[in-house]
This record gives sequence, structure tokens and C-alpha cells, in this order.
Amino acid sequence: MANQSTPTEFILMGFSDEHDVQILHSVMFLFIYITALLGNVLIITAVALDHHLHSPMYFFLVNLAVSDICYISTTIPKTIAVSLTNNKLISFAGCVTQVFLVIMLVGAEIFLLTVMAYDRYVAICHPLQYRLIMNWNACIQMAAASWISTVIHAVLETTITFKLGFCGTNVIGQFFCNVPQLQKISCSDTKANEIVAYVIGITVNSFCFGFIFVSYGYIFSVVLRIPSVQGRYKAFSTCTPHLAVFSIFILTAVFSYLRPKSLSSPTVDLVSAVLYTVLPPILNPLIYSFRNKDIQKAVWIIPQNLKSLMA
Repeated sequence: MANQSTPTEFILMGFSDEHDVQILHSVMFLFIYITALLGNVLIITAVALDHHLHSPMYFFLVNLAVSDICYISTTIPKTIAVSLTNNKLISFAGCVTQVFLVIMLVGAEIFLLTVMAYDRYVAICHPLQYRLIMNWNACIQMAAASWISTVIHAVLETTITFKLGFCGTNVIGQFFCNVPQLQKISCSDTKANEIVAYVIGITVNSFCFGFIFVSYGYIFSVVLRIPSVQGRYKAFSTCTPHLAVFSIFILTAVFSYLRPKSLSSPTVDLVSAVLYTVLPPILNPLIYSFRNKDIQKAVWIIPQNLKSLMA
């Protein structure tokens, strides 16, 4: 160690000490990782190649897919390497990078889901003004604001976390570096950090979740007044993928961070972290692929579009 309070590396928690189980975990996570990558890359490629999908809704969907690829790539490859090599060490710089990226990408997911709810609100509640309100300048500004805001938050949270002293154990009770576990092993007073994280989390999440719920309140009130069943179904079908993705994100977040302390244990903490980091990136593209016929059609004609692009 360079000094008493700054470890040069941390030790991550593995899923098992048995070699066979480690191999099983690595194979399972590799399959999940490849599936998530393929699903999100297919969505990005389909939207990029099909000019019919060059609209605000799919522009934000591409941003969400990019966020999911980066999110699952931040934690899962390192976990696979730990299982295969049984080397649980992560450098101080690597730990800082993981904390920053996880905070940034989780924040990006929240902000993008909020913007996508606004897009659906304008499309259904103000269809005649949709092109005027959701013009490309506005879309780019909203996407940029989402990414810039979450980068600022990640920088702040990461900075105050690693200003803490780590003069005791350097064993992190999780398969990746995260703020709660780092606070647990810190020998500094973490109350100020916890208050800052709590205030920012409550403020941002309350605004985003409240905005989404209010948007869908207006959406449902408008959709239920549509006279034709086919019209109501068509309107709902554009919202159900977003609602499903948002619900998965909320459920995994609540289970990870708001469950009672009586349900907390090293095993449960590990399982909840896996759900939180793995489920959204792998299920988001599946939900949009199954529930959106335009995406399905665009995915099937990717080879044709690539061929015409190269011709």
C-alpha cells in the first residue's frame, strides 16, 4: 500500500470457491452477456439501417441500448474473469472506474426512461404537435442533458466515495465495486456520504418516477376515450414495451436497495445485485423485439439492408 488509508487494490466476492461451480458461473454469465450484447446490438443496427425507424422513439431506444451494453459490460466481464482465474483482485483504479460507470449508466437508464415517457405522452396526447415538439434538435438536447446530468452525478458520488479512508479490510462483499459496500469497509465517518447519496437519489428518482407516472396518467385518460378498440390497442401497444422495461427497472431497484434489513444477507445481496445489473440489459431488447412489430421487421431485413448498403 502507498499509505495506510489508500489500498492499491480490493478483493471482490466470488460466487463460489469450488472450481466446478466457478466454471458453471462463468459459462452462465458468458451466455447472458453474449445474449445481452447481441440483443442490444441488433436493435441499434436495425434502427440505424431502416430509415422508417428514424424517429424520436427509436432514437431514444438506441440510447437505451447503448446504455445497456455499457452497463452489463462494466461488471459481467470482470466477474467471468474472476470465476475463470480465481483471481478476485481489482485495482484501485479499476474499482473507481466500476463505481463511476455503474452510477453513470444507472442514472442514464432512469433519465432515458423518463424522456421516453415524455415522448409517448406527446405522441398520444398531442399527436398534431408531435413533429413540432419532438423535433431532432429537441431530441438531441434531451438525450445530451440525460447523459451530461448523470455524468455530473457520477463524478460527484465517485469523488466523495473515494475520499473515504480504507485503512482496514479491503474485501468488498459484492462481485463488483459499489458505493454501499465501499462505505461498509471504510474506516471513515460515512454519514455525510450517505446523506448526500440519499438526498440526490430521492430528489432525482422522485422527479423521474413522478414524471413517468403523471405522463402515463394523462396517456391512459386519453387512450380510454378513443372510441375504437383497434385505436386503443394501437395506442397501448406503443406504450407497453416502455412500461414493461420501466417496471423491471423499478422492481429490481426496489429489491436491491429498499428491501427490509431482515431480508439482507451476503447471499441475498449477491442475488439482488445480479438481478439489478443483468436483468434490464438482457430483457430490454427482448421486450422491445417481442412487443414491437416494426423492430421485428427491421431485424429480419438487416441482411438485406446491409447488402444494399454495401452495393
